[in-house]
Amino acid sequence: MDIKRPPKSKIKKKIRNAVMIIVGLATIGGITYGLTKLKPAAPTLDRSTAVIETVKRGEMVRDVRGNGTLVPDVTRWVPAPADGRVERILLKAGVEVDSSTVIVELSNPQLEQQATDTEFQVKAAEADQENLKVRLESETMTQKAQIATINSQYSQAKLQLDADEVLAKQGLVADLVLKISRVAVQDLANRLKVEQERLAVSSKSTRAQLNAAASRLQQLRALATLRRQEVEALKVRAGTGGVLQQVLVTEGQQVTPGFNIARVADPTSLKAVLRVAETQIKDVRVGQPVVVDTRNGLIQGTVSRIDPAAREGTFEIDASLIGPLPASARPDLSVDGTIELERLKDVLKVGRPAFGQAQQTIGMFVLTPDGTEAERRSVKLGRNSVSTVEILEGLKEGDQVIISDTSALDSYNRIRIR
Repeated sequence: MDIKRPPKSKIKKKIRNAVMIIVGLATIGGITYGLTKLKPAAPTLDRSTAVIETVKRGEMVRDVRGNGTLVPDVTRWVPAPADGRVERILLKAGVEVDSSTVIVELSNPQLEQQATDTEFQVKAAEADQENLKVRLESETMTQKAQIATINSQYSQAKLQLDADEVLAKQGLVADLVLKISRVAVQDLANRLKVEQERLAVSSKSTRAQLNAAASRLQQLRALATLRRQEVEALKVRAGTGGVLQQVLVTEGQQVTPGFNIARVADPTSLKAVLRVAETQIKDVRVGQPVVVDTRNGLIQGTVSRIDPAAREGTFEIDASLIGPLPASARPDLSVDGTIELERLKDVLKVGRPAFGQAQQTIGMFVLTPDGTEAERRSVKLGRNSVSTVEILEGLKEGDQVIISDTSALDSYNRIRIR
């Protein structure tokens, strides 16, 4: 039996459709595969938001910075001289003072009473000394009168003896009477000698007693002067010229000896105390030059002292100031200081990048000659400063590099610049 065949045109149409479907699927597969192999498009960086520096060759100054304050190099603390109560505060901080300027007045009734008692003791000692002097003079006069009486008696006895000896030669006086006259003269001579010796001893005793009384009086006068000075010291004075920096007491406050009442500073002798991060302190040395910025002028100086221990991550550095100070220089004024570490001759340098430390190898974007793109390049850094860094490898003079933070582009090796 005969089988009816479909027309040839229908067969060709089916074959053509099948081929087209296969070609379409192959094309879609190829496009999809190609897209999967494509690299992501380079990101774009706005030139206005980037910091671009040019690599240069020349001298590089290594320095570190620190902030701090101006501090008086000559400072005097004014202590309380004794126990006392603050009665009056006569001056406030900021006033210029001299050594005799009274800052605070204290009161101490017990000290004042002691001064008064000592003054009365001096007056009593003066009266006792005068009384002693009069008494000793009276005793001396009595002693002299006694000697005069004995001397008179001796003279009379001597005359009588002379008369008796004459009469005895003539046989008019018995030997016994002559002997009695001789004994009387000898007795009075001995008494006169003793009394004269007693007067000499009495004179020495008088001088000793008067000297002792004078020493006692001198001691009491010195004590009275001391007590009076202690009372006078209750008017607390600056003790030196300068500017009153602080008054650390309040009226009515009780203070003890040695308590710091005020601080006086010499405004003409200032130094800068700078705080430098402990990561930057290793190259700082005494004697290095310092430039102190008061924001109203620059002051030259040198490093004079480095604190041996860190405090809260920083080291304190004292900088002695050289030359005249600007009018704006005041104690406790906030300042910035730049310490020059060394000068490097003929080195390749660029502005310090926002990322990376000294002696590290980092990736930096280097601009192409036309400046439209930048590619990442491995760069080895050397010694750094506040604003510049030494380039050891990876860059050449004239290269333009991006030194601002590009951490968001770490996954790209090439970027576009617009």
